[in-house]
Amino acid sequence: MVGLARSGQAVARLLSGRGERVRGVDSGHPDGAEGLAEAGVEVSLNVDGTGLLDGINTVVKSPGVPREAPVIERAKERGIEVTGELEVAWRLLPNVFLAVTGTNGKTTTVELTGHLYRTAGAPVAVAGNVGTPLATFAGELEQEATVVCECSSFQLEDAELFAPECAVLLNVAPDHLDRHGSFEHYLDAKLNVFANQGNDDVAVYNSDEEAIAGRDLGGCGRRLAFCPEGAGPDCELSLRGGVIFYGDDPLIEARELKLLGAHNVANAMAAAAAALSMGLSPDAVRDGLRSFEGVAHRLERIAEIGGVAYVNDSKATNVASAIAGISAFAGGVQLILGGSLKGESFEALAAPVADRCGAAYLIGEAAGRLEADLSPARERGVELYRLDDLEQAVGAASAAAQSGEVVLLSPACASFDAYKDFEARGEHFRRLVGELP
Repeated sequence: MVGLARSGQAVARLLSGRGERVRGVDSGHPDGAEGLAEAGVEVSLNVDGTGLLDGINTVVKSPGVPREAPVIERAKERGIEVTGELEVAWRLLPNVFLAVTGTNGKTTTVELTGHLYRTAGAPVAVAGNVGTPLATFAGELEQEATVVCECSSFQLEDAELFAPECAVLLNVAPDHLDRHGSFEHYLDAKLNVFANQGNDDVAVYNSDEEAIAGRDLGGCGRRLAFCPEGAGPDCELSLRGGVIFYGDDPLIEARELKLLGAHNVANAMAAAAAALSMGLSPDAVRDGLRSFEGVAHRLERIAEIGGVAYVNDSKATNVASAIAGISAFAGGVQLILGGSLKGESFEALAAPVADRCGAAYLIGEAAGRLEADLSPARERGVELYRLDDLEQAVGAASAAAQSGEVVLLSPACASFDAYKDFEARGEHFRRLVGELP
């Protein structure tokens, strides 16, 4: 097992518990990795693993490990099978699978879909990159439960036979180009979610997504389109006049959703499409859509102080997601941006920042690049401030915000220059807001 973060540890424990001889390797020292020894795993930390391949039949790659890692390349050179943790966990689970991928909105859509199942009284288990690792469900779930699983491009690039009964593609925008090398390779990884589906499976997709227009999605699953921008001839779910329709029947008015932003209307349509295609009733889906409160770190309203709303959107780790967050508000946004770079230009942020923001507070490794790419917004009167860290940014944004405005953390960047993950960044933002006078 190469890579011993959360999902890698789960797979190592699963395989060891089945009587397999497991060797766990990580080039770092992740929290909890040493404890795998108690589960019978041979643990090697702070090594690249290239010298530990003797006697190995299969290498399981954690999502965070790139294909170019020396141990992966060495294994392939030696003819050793290399597969991914998603593939292994899926093979060991007999349950019906509902897989969700996309650049943005995966966590919200997965949690919402799970909520729809629970509202309908149907057994369900939700797995995801920020929640429960999929491998922990093996041998633990009742067979009747549907597994709703968030699937990243890092997981899907290693898919071999993975064939969920229902697969959902929300959207595709440039992301993780530092890992995949090009947008085309990134898109190919996303489309792997459909690649092995059979005739009895369902492929749910966003008919308005330009990146897949005219493109064969792959696989043989029945196509089910949702259309957030209107009603096309192939749309089973469409948005018309502020109402989400299922076929020709109104399902719910968009304003009844508790989620913020037009992008979350699209996420709700995707979740509804998947749930309805898997047999949930329209009434149960409607009730679930109405009652879902959202997820942490994604346009999460955490406080209102002196008439100023503070919104935690730390999960917005790319430009498209940050644009969606900014666009959820009509204006008066004091915006906190920045973090670690992912190989993406920030130029597309300039227009929404100019339209919706009074100022932007730039932090982290990306601050200089952000300042340069946002110069058109500065020319239109938006103040840009480069600050040392999140604490300074919260203080400055809070001091500038007027009643009725929003202090929004929507970084458009990963968090790894200063935090373990976006969750740690969002929790720090929450603490800082809690300490404001």
